[in-house]
Formats: sequence, structure tokens, C-alpha cells
Amino acid sequence: MKLTGAEILVRTLIDEGTTDVFGYPGGQVINIYDALYKYKDELNHVLTAHEQGAAHAADGYSRATGKVGVCIATSGPGATNLVTGIATAMLDSIPMVAITGNVPCSLIGKDSFQEIDITGITLPITKHNYFVNNIESLQDTIREAFAIAKSGRPGPVLVDIPKDVQVATYDYEPKEKMPKFPLRLAKDSEIEAAIKLLNEAKRPYIYIGGGAAGLGMGQAIVDFANRIDAYIGCTFMGLSSIPTDCPRFLGMQGMHGHYASSMAQNEADLILGIGVRFSDRATGNVKKYAKNCKIIQLDPDFSEINKNVSVDVGIVGDVEYSFKKIITGVLDKKNPEWVDRVESLKADEARFEEEIANKAKAPLTPKMMLDVINENKPEGTVIVTDVGQHQMWTAQYVKFDRTRRFVSSGGLGTMGFGLGAAIGARVATGDPTVLITGDGSFGMNLNELATAVSHKIPLVIVIADNGVLGMVRQWQTLFFNKHYSNTVLTDRKTDFVKLAEAFGAVGKRVFTKDEFADAFREALKVTDGPVVIDAVIDKDEFVLPMLPPGGSIDDIIVNIDKEGK
Repeated sequence: MKLTGAEILVRTLIDEGTTDVFGYPGGQVINIYDALYKYKDELNHVLTAHEQGAAHAADGYSRATGKVGVCIATSGPGATNLVTGIATAMLDSIPMVAITGNVPCSLIGKDSFQEIDITGITLPITKHNYFVNNIESLQDTIREAFAIAKSGRPGPVLVDIPKDVQVATYDYEPKEKMPKFPLRLAKDSEIEAAIKLLNEAKRPYIYIGGGAAGLGMGQAIVDFANRIDAYIGCTFMGLSSIPTDCPRFLGMQGMHGHYASSMAQNEADLILGIGVRFSDRATGNVKKYAKNCKIIQLDPDFSEINKNVSVDVGIVGDVEYSFKKIITGVLDKKNPEWVDRVESLKADEARFEEEIANKAKAPLTPKMMLDVINENKPEGTVIVTDVGQHQMWTAQYVKFDRTRRFVSSGGLGTMGFGLGAAIGARVATGDPTVLITGDGSFGMNLNELATAVSHKIPLVIVIADNGVLGMVRQWQTLFFNKHYSNTVLTDRKTDFVKLAEAFGAVGKRVFTKDEFADAFREALKVTDGPVVIDAVIDKDEFVLPMLPPGGSIDDIIVNIDKEGK
């Protein structure tokens, strides 16, 4: 049958299994939106308040499900407004397809109204991108974009479609989805080298990241850890891939990781890294990182091997295949001295946390707030964060019961990510969704409250409101002689409760743990829109432990007072 290019696009999205898209209309995508109107019974469109919110929503949709998220924007400023969201997805390897419109091909390069070279702009922040200059290739281009987005190391793909291609007509027939592109399989010699190191190890530590989380490898990793008396730590991106209450799991390590997890990694004689890139926030000073340790790294991306740290065995390709081949050759064993040492580190961590809690004088602390969330959130709740202190407290204290329940910007650290991502996660899963944000981050893209209200999307939005840009201020306290340059927000007169009500949401301000508990429990009952809880906390609460920037595990800070000492 003959369809317009816009109709072919929408039909192909449906063929790819897409059920929801996020976007904002404009002149150069008006034909796409007309096609969306025709197929509205098969493809749900969520109108966001801003294109950046659409990109973050598509990202959150993908993180919560593993499906390819889709966002749509018009040319010019519409397209450029997607850039931060695309870069966020790229840095965290999130499969996403961004669709943009452009001026007709005859006007390209003539500085036409709202013309922009969006493929040129996004070249460094996409896995691949396309400028579709003929309708004949449109269907297969969209299909290929999906295949690329989810193959190997996932990532965002952009497809720019000029207006004349949307308007033209061409034959359309449904086609099967393109399969993922095959990955390299590890050589036997590589597998044997990894097995040898694992069999020799007395203090094994399994280190998992977003690559393992995206593949759902959690239970297989736990089973293997039990076999060889290993402990498991994770990167920020690896959170929720293993249940928090697993005895083998030590939690996140790195700059603001758990004490036991970071120390155990430092004392291990072997690190098995699965889907991790050994970023600076995880390693600290690379010259001192794991200096007495062998390292095995499994990753689908060749460029990640030896990029940040030198490894003893680097295996590029299908991570699940490599892991399955390795574990079949590793001998079961017990490492009682290692178990005793790690249990001792866990006890030290518990003591440090108790000391910090005992020092707290405020009626509501981040730990109290997150304890309440843990005690009351329904099973399967998706936890979303923005970026800052609240993000690290969430990573440290929230308990996860299943995979893909943690949605947050890791690599790019995008303030303003949270609300759009929470909308996407809730639309994707239908599961209870809690956004934990800060007053600084929430101020970035709070306009997306309009989206949640308009579409009656239930969200519990918790603002850790300390009146400052907390993470930067913490650094200023510790390393810049308390020069609080532009990090104090108390001059802002924003009333988040009134703001929520102005958008049509419910707002509540709390000052104590009991008030927060009551408000949170009530918010979970609301099913027809978002609830904003403005939780007032002390500006001098710090995220601990902390590795100083450029420091190593030897410099770990586990306790400081409000004077920064």
C-alpha cells in the first residue's frame, strides 16, 4: 500500500513494538503528528512541556524496561533541545531513537527558518545518526536505527527526516524487526586465561556495572559468587541489578560508595569486571587503584578495554557468552579468611553509619527520609533521581528488590533529568514511581509537572530541600575554605507547595520524620497525578563516605563534622 513518509515512520515504529512516544510538535514535524493522530489507537503519544523532557522521558522509559525509548522533536530549537537528553543516554549506554524533522531537502544549507544540522551537532553523542534524504530508504532506516540502538553496547540513534520526505508517498509493507547485530565471541585462550586467574584467587571481587544490569545477569552472578566465596560490588549504574539484601552484595563502590564495598575491592587479589568502564568516580587515582590485584574485564565495546585502567585479561564481545564460558571452568572453593575480612569491613561500615546517625540533630535527615521510603514503598517501585547529594544518598540507602528499579543519570550527571525520566518510567511500567530530587535539580525542569498533571501520571516527588546546591557546597566546605560562591539558594523565594498547586498537583511541606512518613504514605494513595513533598533538611548534611577528587582509597573520608573537619 502507498503511505506518506510520515505514515511509514509511524507504522514502522509500531512494527518495532513501540507503544509510547514522547515529544513536542512543530512546523517541520506537523505531518508526523498528523500520522500520529491517525494511529493514536495503536501508538500513545505523551506531550511533554519541553523537548528535553521528552528525551529524558524516552530515556527513563528505556532504563525501566530495556525497550528502545522514542522521542520526537521539530527542527531547529526543537532538535537542539534534545541534545542534553541524547548525551545523557549516550554516556549511560541507553537504547533510544530520537526522531527530528528538518526543512525540505531543497532548502538544506540555505539558513532556512529553523534549519539546523542536527546530525552534525549530535555526531559525537549518538551511537549513529541518519539524514534521510529519500523516502525509499525511510522504512529500512528506522528499522536499522532500532537494531543499532539495542545491539552490542546500546546507545541513542538519531534520525533526521526532512519535510519533503515526510510528505512524499511510497510503497509500504510491514517487515520483521531487524535482529541485533552479532557480537564477537571470546576465544578459548581468553576464556582459559580468565579461568586460571579466578582459580588462583583467594580474595575474589565481582564488580558489575550498567552492562551487566542491562543484560539482567544478576542472579547468575550471585550464584557464581556463592560458588567461589566471592563478594559483589557495583558501579552507580549497576545498582538494582542485584537485590540489596543479598548477603554477597556490598553495594556501590567508588567516590561515594559503601565503605565495605570500596575497601573490599581495594584488598581483593582479583577483580572480575562485568560491563564496567572503570570511570574516574569509581577508581579515584588510577595509579593507586587495585595496585596489588589482577583484573579481568568483560565488555562488548573494544574501546573500553584498558581505557582507564590496565587489565590482565580483557575480553571483548558477547558478555553473557563470555561469562557462561568462564564459570563452567572455575572450580568451586571456600575462602574463609576473605569472608572473615569482608564481614569485618561490613561491621566497620555499620559502626560508621551509626556514628553519623547519632550525631544528627535535625528533625529530618536524608537517612531518615530514605528509611521511610524503604519501609513504605510497594514491591517493584521504580526509584528515580536527579543529580547531586540526594542522588548519592539514594544510591547508598535505598533498598532494591528487582532489576531496572533504579533510574538515574550516571555518566553525564544531568541535573533536571529526574522528572522527565520518572514520567517515562511510570508510563513504561505502570509501577509505583518515586522521584527523589533536590531543590537545585528540581528547578531545572520542573515545567514537566505540567506533563504529569495533564496526563494524570501518578508520581511521588520528594524534594530534599536544603536551600543549597548541596554537592558543590560540600566540596566548597571541604576543599575551598567555605567559599560558598553561588551555591546558596535561599534568596530564591520559590514555594514548592504553591508551585505544585499552581500546576494542578498536590503539594505538602514537611519538617520531621513523622510528618514525612505521613505525607509519603498519603502520596502513595494518589492515583490521578503527581504529589510533591517538600522535605526540609539541613544544608550541612554531607554525603559520606567520600574519596577526595584525585584521591585514593587511602584518603577515604568516613566522618566529618559540620565545620568540615
